[in-house]
Parts: sequence; C-alpha cells; structure tokens
Amino acid sequence: MSASDADALLIERVKRGDVKAFEMLVVKYQRRIERLVGRMVRDVDLVQDIAQETFVRAYRAIPQFRGESAFYTWLYRIAVNTAKKALVELKRDPLVTESARASRDDDDETSRTENELSDGETPESVLAGKQVAAAVNSAVDALSDDLRQAITLREIEGLSYEEIAELMNCPIGTVRSRIFRAREAIATRLRPLLDTREGERW
Repeated sequence: MSASDADALLIERVKRGDVKAFEMLVVKYQRRIERLVGRMVRDVDLVQDIAQETFVRAYRAIPQFRGESAFYTWLYRIAVNTAKKALVELKRDPLVTESARASRDDDDETSRTENELSDGETPESVLAGKQVAAAVNSAVDALSDDLRQAITLREIEGLSYEEIAELMNCPIGTVRSRIFRAREAIATRLRPLLDTREGERW
C-alpha cells in the first residue's frame, strides 16, 4: 500500500469520527510541518504553536478534503497560510526574530567553543562554519518567494521534482529552473567565503 493510499484510509476514518486516525496523521507529518514552519518563521518559540494550529485547522477542514491532491500537499498549504497569518498578526519580521535567536545562539556557541572543542575543531574553524551557515541563511532569505519555496522543498523537505511541481502548481521544467537559479544565487553568496571557482555549485 502506498503512502497516499494509507493516508486516504486514515482520512476516511477521520471523516467517520475516528480521532485516533487523525492522531496517526499528526504523528506521521508533525516533524515535516515543524521543519516547514521553522523555515518560514525562524522563531523557535512559535514553531510548535503554528504547527499545532495547522493540525487544528486541518482537522476542522478535513470534511472538505476531496483527495484531489496528496494529503501532505493539502496540509502543506494550510501550514503556509497559518504561518503567514501568524506573522501578520504578531507583526513579526522573520529576519528580526532570526537575528535575536542568532545572538542567543552566539552566546551558547561561544561558551561551547571555549570549553569543549571536538577533535579537529579550532575556534577559527567553528567561526568559519558559522559564517557559512549565516551566509546560506542570508542567501535563502534574499531569494524571491518562488525560488525560496522551491529550494526549501527540495533541499530541506527532500521532495521530488514531481511533488514540488504539484505543490507549487507549475510544470516540472519550471521547478528545475527555479531550483537551479536558487542554487546559483546561494553559490554566488558563498563563493567569497569558500573561495570556490566559477562554475562550481554547492
């Protein structure tokens, strides 16, 4: 039985009032939804709340789910809309909350770096690694919405080109183009740090 068939059976049980069946869907998709929300919100304190709200909304709306797309595709759209709504309501700038969290991480990282460097690590290598990570995050944040969504679905969510095309409602060729352009943009930001040669991509 495929994953979509298994989901369909659970959804039918939910529609008949089986709460346990919905709990199984939550268990199956909770981590993926939290990762997705985390890429949009970047405020760790909000991620679980928004993920929970996503599942509450999905549960209420499931009688209207017709199975015209995969359950995760439907759930993904609810999560994106829930996260956007939360950001608007809280008037939060994702980059500001990310900066605040990064400064807290810096404090934690500094003490860890000073006290317990692992084999082969130096303060310089740890700093360089953090600079690369920051550059990647900055490059992803600078992408247009369609490029950022495509690269996130591919590299973070691990979805296939076909699944991304369905989620983004566009041809596979467009998905490939967006992912290529996103990688190029990220590589351009990283080249000065990694000293890579022109034409090489991460």
